[in-house]
Amino acid sequence: MRIIPAELVNEDGSANQKASGSPHYYDYVLKGDGIETWHPLFTYYGFRYLQVQGAAPQGETNVSKRPVIVDIKGLHMRNSAETVGSFACSNELFNKTFKLIDWAMKSNMASVFTDCPHREKLGWLEEAHLVGSSLHYNYDIVGLARKCINDMRISQTEDGLIPEISPEYVKFDEPFRDSPEWGSNAVILTWYVYQWYGDKEVLAQNYDMIKRYLAYLDKKSKNHLLYQGLGDWYDLGPNPPGVSQLTPQGITATSLYYYDLDIAGKIATLLGKNDDAASYKKLADEVKQAYNKTFFNTDTKQYGTGSQAANAMSVYAGLVEPQYKAAVVNNIVKDIRGRGNALTAGDIGYRYLLRVLDDEGLSDVIYDMNSRADVPGYGYQLAHGATALTESWAALPSVSNNHFMLGHLMEWFYSGLAGIRPADDAIAFNKIEIRPETVGNVTWAKANYKSPYGNISSSWAKGQGQFKLEVNIPANTTASIFLPVKNNAAIMVDGQNIKTRHDIKFIGYHNGKAEIEAGSGNYTFIAK
Repeated sequence: MRIIPAELVNEDGSANQKASGSPHYYDYVLKGDGIETWHPLFTYYGFRYLQVQGAAPQGETNVSKRPVIVDIKGLHMRNSAETVGSFACSNELFNKTFKLIDWAMKSNMASVFTDCPHREKLGWLEEAHLVGSSLHYNYDIVGLARKCINDMRISQTEDGLIPEISPEYVKFDEPFRDSPEWGSNAVILTWYVYQWYGDKEVLAQNYDMIKRYLAYLDKKSKNHLLYQGLGDWYDLGPNPPGVSQLTPQGITATSLYYYDLDIAGKIATLLGKNDDAASYKKLADEVKQAYNKTFFNTDTKQYGTGSQAANAMSVYAGLVEPQYKAAVVNNIVKDIRGRGNALTAGDIGYRYLLRVLDDEGLSDVIYDMNSRADVPGYGYQLAHGATALTESWAALPSVSNNHFMLGHLMEWFYSGLAGIRPADDAIAFNKIEIRPETVGNVTWAKANYKSPYGNISSSWAKGQGQFKLEVNIPANTTASIFLPVKNNAAIMVDGQNIKTRHDIKFIGYHNGKAEIEAGSGNYTFIAK
């Protein structure tokens, strides 16, 4: 018998492996001794369909005495990282999007963070830091993240390059080997593991790798700017997806180079390497000056072409001068609104687009972008039959239909809708913000995240002039809780007027939210 797995099927119903790697099949010779059970032992392949050849068709008289299929089951396998988070809300499209992204995540957690579970199974590094924050809300990836960092240290070349894939099983030609948006994972993921889990040792272990990579980027730079690589990979432009179309070369690579230098300065300070910290700060300042001189238009307040990726990455990395930030953010929103709330940012830019909008209190824009199915995006993929996140926003049949590189929205489900996020200076969520965003038609949302300090949960509902929020803050942590209510709203906590509680500090109203400080415990807030 021959078994052929596939994500898609051809018009005649046969297996379609054109975009997922072919030929891939399993040949099994039966012993002919009663019922036999078999599954592959030394390989795996992402699939939704199986074409079986050599078995008797169901319901037909088996004159030739061919094998008869008694049962077929699909078995899912992944890295053993513990599930540490959950999310649900009243918006069914968002719940389906959560599952869409989660299936892609589960399918691509093996011994490395893979791009897809069939065609390549390679550790393309940009995914680990861009979708890493989404992943870590769902799964305890500390072990896999450390392993990814170790693989980069081993894969680093003598001149300091971090290749785009690690382990580097195959050496690709440019531009598929030296993209700073990929190689910067050496700096960014190492820092994120410290922030997520409080692992300071990972900084010390990999400091030399970080230094060597930044020295490599410095040598590759032209007047402190980097122009190599793929840019905002798979953005939505006029041509089929691939290398960045809407964002000029130099913007994504250099903005992450600056972000790297800023992180490296913080790491050097933590490790007591003050001379290095000063050097990184000086170089970062020079990169910032060159970046703004080259890419920023002071008249239009736009970076490069004014693409969503260009402006958002400039804001997030800290490259925008304070006096221009509001105007740049406004231009991001204008671009989105001007496209009828459609996204254009790709693999690299979309994560930063979401982070800037979330950080600036613009979750209503995120909602409008992602609560639709008529333009390429998550809803569009679902409407076109996707059951796992696809490689392209438009769910093209010509590319992989199980990729997790565009899974950035998962982070917003936790940090935005449910509102569970670390404070800016938090380590391992020892300082927590609960900042739920009540946007669109969402009437309730809930999430929990099992942090290194314990379980953090946020559950809110609104209706009939009332907002209710239930939270759990673990021991040895503090929280700033933000209720989306109008000034002078009547706020009760556990049945008492909030201003009579001595264990909770009411800070006041700011930007349409009431701010409260609290220690560990379970709280129920009701605001009318």
